[in-house]
Amino acid sequence: MTKTQKRRRKEMKTDYKARFALLKSEKPRLVVRKTAHQIIAQVVESSIAQDKVIVSVNSKELLKKGWPKEKEGSLKSIQASYLAGFLLGKKVQGKINSAILDIGLHENIHGSRIYAVLKGAIDAGLNVAHKKDALPTDERMSSNKILYDIMKKVKEKL
Repeated sequence: MTKTQKRRRKEMKTDYKARFALLKSEKPRLVVRKTAHQIIAQVVESSIAQDKVIVSVNSKELLKKGWPKEKEGSLKSIQASYLAGFLLGKKVQGKINSAILDIGLHENIHGSRIYAVLKGAIDAGLNVAHKKDALPTDERMSSNKILYDIMKKVKEKL
C-alpha cells in the first residue's frame, strides 16, 4: 500500500519534515521568500496549528524609504535584500529578541540573497543562530558600486 502525499507537498509548497523541526524549537521564525520581483521577510510565531505574522517587510517598501524609482527592477538584488532584513530587524525590536531562519523550499546557497536578509536582520539587532561563512561577504555586497552606494544612503535613513 503506497502512502498518499499531502497536497502542499505535491504542489512543492511545504516540506513537512523541515517545518516540524522548526516548530519543535518553539522559537519565532524569520521566514524569507524570494519572488521574481521582490524579497519578502516575516517574523512568524506558531501556536498549535496556526501561524501568526508579527512583522512583515517587503522590498517594495524600500521605495518609500529612499530607494530610487528608476532602480525599481533591482528590488531583488543582494543590496535590497540586506536592506529588507535590516528594516525587518528595526521593526521587530522590542517585540522579539531571537528567531530561527526558515528558508522554506529555497536552495541553501551560502552568500545568497536569503542570507543577505539574515545579515541585515542581525546587523539591526535580531539574534539568529547562523554560521559566519553563510553570510555574504563585504566584497559581494559591494560588487555593484551603484547599488552599494544607494544601500548605504538608505540604511542611514532607516
